[in-house]
Amino acid sequence: MSSAAHRDTGHDHAPADFGPDRLWSVQDHLDDILATVRPLEPIELNLLDAQGCVLVDDITVPLSLPPFDNSSMDGYAVRVADVAGASEEFPAALVVVGDVAAGRADPPSVGPGQAARIMTGAPLPPGAETVVPVEWTDGGLGEGPVAQMRARSLAPEGAEGQVHVYRPAEARAHVRAKGSDVRSGDRALEAGTVLGPPQIALLAAIGRGRVRVHPRPRVVVLSTGSELVQPDEELAHGQIYDSNSFALTAAARGAGAIAYRVGAVADDAETLRSTIEDQLVRADLMVTTGGVSVGAYDVVKEALAHVADEDEPGSGVDFRKLAMQPGKPQGFGSIGPDHTPLLALPGNPVSSYVSFELFVRPAIRTLMGLADVHRPTTTASLATEKALTSPKGRRQFLRGSYADGSVTPVGGSGSHLVAALAHADALIVVPEGAESVEPGADVEVVLLG
Repeated sequence: MSSAAHRDTGHDHAPADFGPDRLWSVQDHLDDILATVRPLEPIELNLLDAQGCVLVDDITVPLSLPPFDNSSMDGYAVRVADVAGASEEFPAALVVVGDVAAGRADPPSVGPGQAARIMTGAPLPPGAETVVPVEWTDGGLGEGPVAQMRARSLAPEGAEGQVHVYRPAEARAHVRAKGSDVRSGDRALEAGTVLGPPQIALLAAIGRGRVRVHPRPRVVVLSTGSELVQPDEELAHGQIYDSNSFALTAAARGAGAIAYRVGAVADDAETLRSTIEDQLVRADLMVTTGGVSVGAYDVVKEALAHVADEDEPGSGVDFRKLAMQPGKPQGFGSIGPDHTPLLALPGNPVSSYVSFELFVRPAIRTLMGLADVHRPTTTASLATEKALTSPKGRRQFLRGSYADGSVTPVGGSGSHLVAALAHADALIVVPEGAESVEPGADVEVVLLG
């Protein structure tokens, strides 16, 4: 499976006046990503392997569903005239000519004064015009209304003899008409549809065992930092648990990707470079978190620059400053012989997660071949006791809880406050031109749930 990203080394799609010291806007950075990433090449997969993938082609129904008139009840297939006026006092007595079971290819014909015992899903036999449920009959026992049929293995004589019907039935009652679900030639599914269980059921029902899809992208997530320790291990002084790789891997899977968590890599450029190169074989997209700022131990830039030097022309990673909070430092580019896209996110947990939602998730959805790659947004009334402040010239994203047209901030604005993420289902967007937002004001909200 090859990545469908191709880097344009000239960055023709980026603003021409963006030098290394300029702030990129959130939109310009996102536009650069989406102008670079392309849907993965289509492949043909078996139905169950295609779950979660996006259809490449429209699917046309080759045969009607159901393919024949069939019974929606267990009961008796009869002629309408033979049960007209039937009641418990004056039941219609009909001769049972046999059974019609689901899958039977040669059902008996039903003539005047006759009935065929029929099972749910079985084809309506020739001559029959309607179905009376078994509960409207004596089941051939002659002892009044019954609740169900006797199993054929216990009472094979039930397919013979006589049955009493206690209620009339209109024409085609309890009959599923041929093509009542879909008709031959109809469009069953449109290109761009994500294949979930109902869509896979429909494809199977119309006889499609394989489909052409954009495969789910393989996303490799790795975090950097010598201070990071894996959960369940003992912390030493100055260490913290690695939460970012877990959060981003889960988020990538939630976006539809097949995600692999590499875990924490120490602050050593050679180790990081080697790890990234080893992971390229299973990556359609790589995501790193941490090591993109300006500290002496921020080794992602050093490692990726070294990788880029050895790559084919056209690859490389740009490290940028964005006019946003949290998430100012970002990196984006491609590495390796297949020009695998790589997004380098900041290491603070909130910055990392917000960056994923704004940039990585749309990239994943683009690789999948989806037309709509963004989270839904809405306008909500700000429910807070005091005004929110925001740095001038920065687009701020605050965690929030959204309900009934109102959004309430959750936690503070610090990029290390990971606990608030667990209670947030939205991001409150404060635009670059606003330094404060008053209570009750309308704000843009990105819905995460």
